Amino acid sequence: MPSHKETRLLHLNEMEKLDKTLFRLEQGFELQFRLGPTLQGKHVTVCTNYPASGDVFDRHKFRTLSWHNPTGKEDDSDKYCKLDLQISGSYQYYFSLGNEKSGGGYIVVDPILRVGADNHVLPLDCVTLQTFLAKCLGPFHEWENRLKVAKETGYNMIHFTPLQKLGLSRSCYSLADQLEVNPEFSSHNKKCTWNDIGALVEKMKNEWNMLCITDVVYNHTAANSEWLRMHPECGYNLVNSPHLKPAWVLDRALWHLSCMVADGRCIDKGVPPMIENDHHLNCIRKIIWEDIYPKIKLWEFFQVDVNKAVQQFRTLLTKGKIGTKSDPNQHLQIVQDPDYRRFGCTVDMNIALATFIPHSNGPGAIEECCNWFRKRIEELNAEQYRQIHHHQEQAVNCLAGTVVYERLAGHGPKLGPISRKYPLVTRYFTYPFKDLTVEEEQSMMHQPDKACYFMAHNGWVMGDDPLRNFAEPGSNVYLRRELICWGDSVKLRYGNKPEDCPYLWAHMKKYTEITAKHFHGIRLDNCHSTPIHVAEYMLDTARKLRADLLVVAELFTGNEELDNIFVNSLGITSLIREAMTAYNSHEEGRLVYRFGGEPVGSFVQPRLRPLVPGIAHALFMDITHDNECPIQHRSAYDALPSAMIVSMACCATGSTKGYDELVPHQISVVSEERFYSTWNPQAHLNSGEVNFQTGILAGRLAMNRLHQELGTKGFNQVYVDQVDEDIVAVTRHCPNTHQSVVAVSRTAFRDPKTSFYSKEVPEMCIPGKIEEVVFEARTIERSTSPYKKDEHFINGLPNFTVELREHIQIKESKIIKQAGTAIKGPNEFVQEIEFENLTPGSVIVFRVSLDPKAQEAVGVLRNHLIQFSPHFKSGSLPDDHSAPILKTLFSSIASKLTLADLNQVLYRCESEEQEDGGGCYNIPNWSSLKYAGLQGLMSVMADVRPKNDLGHPFCDNLRSGDWMIDYVSNRLISRAGACAEVGKWLKAMFVYLKKIPRYLIPCYFDAILVGAYTTLLDVGWHQMSSFVQNGSTFVKHLSLGSIQMCGIGKYACLPDLSPSLHDVPYRLNEITNKKEQCCVTLAAGK
Repeated sequence: MPSHKETRLLHLNEMEKLDKTLFRLEQGFELQFRLGPTLQGKHVTVCTNYPASGDVFDRHKFRTLSWHNPTGKEDDSDKYCKLDLQISGSYQYYFSLGNEKSGGGYIVVDPILRVGADNHVLPLDCVTLQTFLAKCLGPFHEWENRLKVAKETGYNMIHFTPLQKLGLSRSCYSLADQLEVNPEFSSHNKKCTWNDIGALVEKMKNEWNMLCITDVVYNHTAANSEWLRMHPECGYNLVNSPHLKPAWVLDRALWHLSCMVADGRCIDKGVPPMIENDHHLNCIRKIIWEDIYPKIKLWEFFQVDVNKAVQQFRTLLTKGKIGTKSDPNQHLQIVQDPDYRRFGCTVDMNIALATFIPHSNGPGAIEECCNWFRKRIEELNAEQYRQIHHHQEQAVNCLAGTVVYERLAGHGPKLGPISRKYPLVTRYFTYPFKDLTVEEEQSMMHQPDKACYFMAHNGWVMGDDPLRNFAEPGSNVYLRRELICWGDSVKLRYGNKPEDCPYLWAHMKKYTEITAKHFHGIRLDNCHSTPIHVAEYMLDTARKLRADLLVVAELFTGNEELDNIFVNSLGITSLIREAMTAYNSHEEGRLVYRFGGEPVGSFVQPRLRPLVPGIAHALFMDITHDNECPIQHRSAYDALPSAMIVSMACCATGSTKGYDELVPHQISVVSEERFYSTWNPQAHLNSGEVNFQTGILAGRLAMNRLHQELGTKGFNQVYVDQVDEDIVAVTRHCPNTHQSVVAVSRTAFRDPKTSFYSKEVPEMCIPGKIEEVVFEARTIERSTSPYKKDEHFINGLPNFTVELREHIQIKESKIIKQAGTAIKGPNEFVQEIEFENLTPGSVIVFRVSLDPKAQEAVGVLRNHLIQFSPHFKSGSLPDDHSAPILKTLFSSIASKLTLADLNQVLYRCESEEQEDGGGCYNIPNWSSLKYAGLQGLMSVMADVRPKNDLGHPFCDNLRSGDWMIDYVSNRLISRAGACAEVGKWLKAMFVYLKKIPRYLIPCYFDAILVGAYTTLLDVGWHQMSSFVQNGSTFVKHLSLGSIQMCGIGKYACLPDLSPSLHDVPYRLNEITNKKEQCCVTLAAGK
């Protein structure tokens, strides 16, 4: 296996189902499936739908993987089957014992993004995305000037909202035709086509180094979609979904109530058109309960016609019919009428006849039996009535809640008086006919040629199970009015497979193909409500056209395991996360730490290692286009520092057009009709133009450049420090060069004009040497005319801009008062920073290196570690003054050890060490090591390393002092011979280890010991038989028991061996000063 190849091991265990566990991998990795302890020695078959080389991916086509046995012997405990991962996407695996599936899961392989004419790689963590509402770009020939703002401010990815023809509501996400370009993009002399858009996307990739993605909306279509009128079977209508009839009847009744209120016909009942208080709300409740519910009698859809059922039962009894129960526990219950007619429900007469049995065939006995049957039916009907009553209570509560939000709440839209345009509540169903009376309309639901056009609108349900389709039978969301409804869109009904609705599947497949052909990625809109099997089918279609398709999605499941179900099934690359969810700066910093990167000082992981579960890659947005403007909730001063905090996250980042320009309101996806501004680098700006003097654009360019640099150069370790209530310092650290970038941001969640901010800012201690101030930026006010909303262009606050200074020295900073150097512990230099102008809305970014002596020590250490792994070449420095012993490879030093020596170097328990006057190392606040030798340390690190558990007491002990370091080397030096040489080599390495900052010591201590330990094991195995040398991992580790259990004790007290034997080892007794035999003995057990 090539040493440079990254290999992950997935150990399979019986009955282990990992469908909700996320395993992320990269292209070029090798994945090996190996048998865990519960499957060793069993006949296991591993299958996957990852395609064989040259084959096309088919989600439903699985193939069996072949086993490789590296030893070629009967002991096949090392056998594995493997996948060379070269194609991005989501792939399933399962394993079987005999003919029964025993477990399985998914793997997700990330795409490789490429930009520029040379197709260079754009790492996922370097993505800086900006969202544009497509309808605000104007005619197509003006797009470049508007998109150029994103290019000039350093973004490398554009997210377009849908570019298709819009529905009547003008919402960006209510599409009238998924296959047609929005005709508004065409000018009078040039029609805009998909090819035109594709050519611009390609130009942006090659010339601007920018990729483009756009939304796909599978869950709904505009209510006025022409194709929907031709194919009403594509929606949930009253013909294909008769379970919605009761909800439709209620919806129409509420519409008529709304019209009456709008016309002033409910004033005498206490409800004027303008709802202003709780009294009006209570009067609405009263009308619904006293006038509407009794009139529409929804319970009748769920009840049995008592007289009809009794008559049928009587007829059967008269004919002498006797029923039988297949299950003795079966009880009589209502069977719902599939057509949902009033009193159309029935009961199972077979169960009725088996339950109510007359004691004779006489008329009196039959009549008595019928009376008991009638009573039971009436009880069942009463139960249905109570159930519908509960649904009606919920419906009234939901209606009232909607009215409060839309008309009374301070944070709501304040829709004003009730009208036909703004009704009491949004209609849940389309109604393309003229209004009739409630009774006349109800007759239409039984006429298929009309009922098929009464289609359910889409929306979302707060706290609902995202894996459940709320429009399918079994859900009462529409009846209970729990849907937060989008009245401009119709929910699409796919069924379970393309054959269930051929036109819809074919239509959406073409839509997907157009998108994948012209764009580098897609954003799955409303992913949590899109049926998974539909999204799987469409994404499989897209990846056939574009293998490295970027897939981002918004998921509001609120549950990581549920998120993983979607990510695994669909192969989602990145989940959209938002900083606006943070309620203070502390939470904002926590999100940065949560969504990417490893802790600073993390351990070096081997290229061959177990596959560990991960969390979904994040596209971390400071604000998404769906949500309200942060200026409304925080302050204009906060835009810059919060954007800086987000930009320091070790993941993809993004923003929404308008945030950087400080637009002080949400740019509505529904109502906004103005155009974005164009780029003008000149000092004088006209209306509809921006440049670096606008908003925080200058700061955004600096942040985006820095974010991309950190991602490209491997600054993948993150530390977040909450300096005080408002100040957050985020460190990005490169584990190869140990250079850091530290961004200090003073947030302004509260408006500095109206809230108190202390002028006393805490001093900061930054470990290492500050090379430069990468940039410092302050949000400042300038004297201009006040903000006025432009009629034609989306404009921001004109009186705010950013004062930016880049690549300066500390003494040139206007934010820092002074900087001093201090020593914090041995060999740890810190710079103490005193601020004088870190005002709310300010940021300052430092580039920090290790102290020169520490940097040299790290470089030399890495140079000596190259003998164990080429990983350490980066950042290594030659060692011209090294100790003589370090000029010899450790493998050469270790080769002189005997198996008895290895017992002392690797093992020795507490009692064995006590013979020599020592003992096993005790870790304070934890426990003593099990072995005094290296195995004692390695056993602990085997648990700590994969999890990067730097908070473990073991790591804390290493950071606190040199006790453990000295123990390891001095223990071996105190012994004679080859063991002492190993100790001297370790001590010479530890000289450099002690010169580096304490936070890096656990990482490099582990790297030294791992290299030494693995070399020592090889030395031991080399001295054993060919059976061990060529054996499996299991055999080799079993053989270590002979080293562990056999050693030379100080007081073995065994009789001497025969003098006739040759090569018997001797030593000098320290007490008697006489020569004595020192043979290897077997440890005694109790």
